[in-house]
Amino acid sequence: MLVDDSAVVRGFLSRWIAAEPGFSVVGGAANGQEALDLFDVLRPDIVLLDIDMPVLDGPATLARLLARRPDLAVVVVSTLTRRNAEISLGCLARGAVDILTKPESQRDLAGPAAFRGELMLKLRGLAARHRRTPGRGMPPLPGFLRRAALPATVRPRVLAIGASTGGPAALCRILRGLSPVSDRMPILLVQHMPELFTGVFAEQLRTQTGLAVAEAEEGEEIRPGRLYLAPGGRHMGLGSGEGAAVIRLRTGPPLHHCRPALDVTFADVARLFGPAALGVVLTGMGTDGTDGARALVEAGASVIVQDEATSTVWGMPGSIVKAGLARRVVPLDGIAAAIREAALP
Repeated sequence: MLVDDSAVVRGFLSRWIAAEPGFSVVGGAANGQEALDLFDVLRPDIVLLDIDMPVLDGPATLARLLARRPDLAVVVVSTLTRRNAEISLGCLARGAVDILTKPESQRDLAGPAAFRGELMLKLRGLAARHRRTPGRGMPPLPGFLRRAALPATVRPRVLAIGASTGGPAALCRILRGLSPVSDRMPILLVQHMPELFTGVFAEQLRTQTGLAVAEAEEGEEIRPGRLYLAPGGRHMGLGSGEGAAVIRLRTGPPLHHCRPALDVTFADVARLFGPAALGVVLTGMGTDGTDGARALVEAGASVIVQDEATSTVWGMPGSIVKAGLARRVVPLDGIAAAIREAALP
């Protein structure tokens, strides 16, 4: 279901989605009130929701939609401004599953294919949630996962965490439970998110967790007690400084349609810290993080991933499990404890 006050935007989105096998647009609405009036009749699986609309805006509409169906997948569609970043992240905190940034003008909407590609990538990932067989759990875990309780031979000196769809809420919950790990080692955070949004997100995490979270800056030394969030639009890697690891920000091409990409961060962490690293992969669509997890495991480090039942989308963590790279597969509420167990003496 498309909810946007622009008929042009609804037209573009409708044509693109209708051309994708397995999808159909059940209806559209020019404001939130129209969407609510049509919702029980149309019964959509996914709603694309604009922020600025007359009569009833996006945030108010989101609250009423989720009150009717708490498990509804709502993607907030927003132009790239700081105001909209703050509103969109507030929507994520209240139950939206993802953010999609659209071009600033309707003319630009018809131009670059990047927006259309990102839209369909997100929709395919969310659609996978509806193809799960009810009552069917994960297949039996490989033997190495059943041995996950074995102690690590080297305690980690750095923690790297990555997430995508559903990640902002999951990250906040985990970080609240990471004391005293957060005091003893630097923590690198990669959340798939556009520029402008990551600065606002860092502020929110700092306020909600009380931890020293900030967007990473080029050349700064990573230190215990600090959390470094990869800036939107740039990959976050690491380089060697004067006896310490330093942040290296890159503007290379996206990996797996992502920039920042978790693979970049994991690969550099593996190269510089070897077995003295710990990787964590949370909910998210796609396969970003799998190649980086392989680099960590080959370097002797461990990787913990979120389980399917508590993930909004089990793409990134599921890919790592299927590749045989996860040391532990843990529900969201148990991940902080698993990190403390691996990191603390």
